[in-house]
Amino acid sequence: MIESDQESLTLRPTCCAICGPDAPATELYPPAFDETSFNRRVFSARRLPDRLRYRMVRCRSCGLVRSDPVADQATLSRLYERSGFDYASETPHLRRTYGRYLSLAARLASRPPRRILEVGCGNGFLLEEALAQGFQTVCGVEPSRDARALADSSIRECIVSDVMRPGLFAPGQFDLICMFQVFDHLPEPGAILDECLRVLAEGGILLCLHHNVRALSARLLGERSPIIDIEHCYLYTPHTMRLLLRKHGFETLETGTALNTVSLRHLVHLLPLPAAIKSRLRDAAAREPVARLSMRLPLGNLYAVARRPATDLESGHDAR
Repeated sequence: MIESDQESLTLRPTCCAICGPDAPATELYPPAFDETSFNRRVFSARRLPDRLRYRMVRCRSCGLVRSDPVADQATLSRLYERSGFDYASETPHLRRTYGRYLSLAARLASRPPRRILEVGCGNGFLLEEALAQGFQTVCGVEPSRDARALADSSIRECIVSDVMRPGLFAPGQFDLICMFQVFDHLPEPGAILDECLRVLAEGGILLCLHHNVRALSARLLGERSPIIDIEHCYLYTPHTMRLLLRKHGFETLETGTALNTVSLRHLVHLLPLPAAIKSRLRDAAAREPVARLSMRLPLGNLYAVARRPATDLESGHDAR
């Protein structure tokens, strides 16, 4: 019998988000899940790797890796609405990491950005960082009710309890949109890029930071990598990010390897070790003064900064 916090399973086929439905694909890994995998615990952030995954394939044309089939958007939205916020201890390190790339994106903008939207903002720690960096208006979209409830009272009302979708915001409302460890969770990335393009002002900036399926750690670990996970609908490289951004009207300004500021405890969390050994190491890493140690490392993530070109909003075509 399915527990009350689990979803009945409806799978839908996917296609290459770059090349379209007719592009052939090669299977990388067979599926490893059942209906009981779709619950609040599995779809909460930063759980221990558990080898749950959809069937995964790679497009033979562009190399984009995707899960196929996946749960439908309505099911995923309900799961993320009930997901827990279980990484509060890591938010100071995440704020430092994401804050660096927010500063980079702002420097690449043609004019200083003042209005920011974060898609998948958790408890809003990056929105607090944006205010500290001089942004005047901050807004977040976050499906998890637990995460929003834990937001600081100064920004809680700036967080919309929803998933990013058409109709939430007015055209041209933001100067910068960011997504941190969100883009690879999206079952319809093209639709989200189209909506981001619509709500960005001309010359506005899009910043994404997420897993790189061609990172050294991902290539060495293969199907044992924690990024081969049932929460991930697509997995990108800098190359496939540039292709997808261009397809949806963005001009890529910069892509590269992201460096993460991370605690020793979280680094142990990521290691592909037996659960009993990992648990003992995590407990040891949580003790003072070890718990205060942090380092800046390439943990298999990429970043991409893109711009919405000047366009004719009436026709949707380049004004140049």
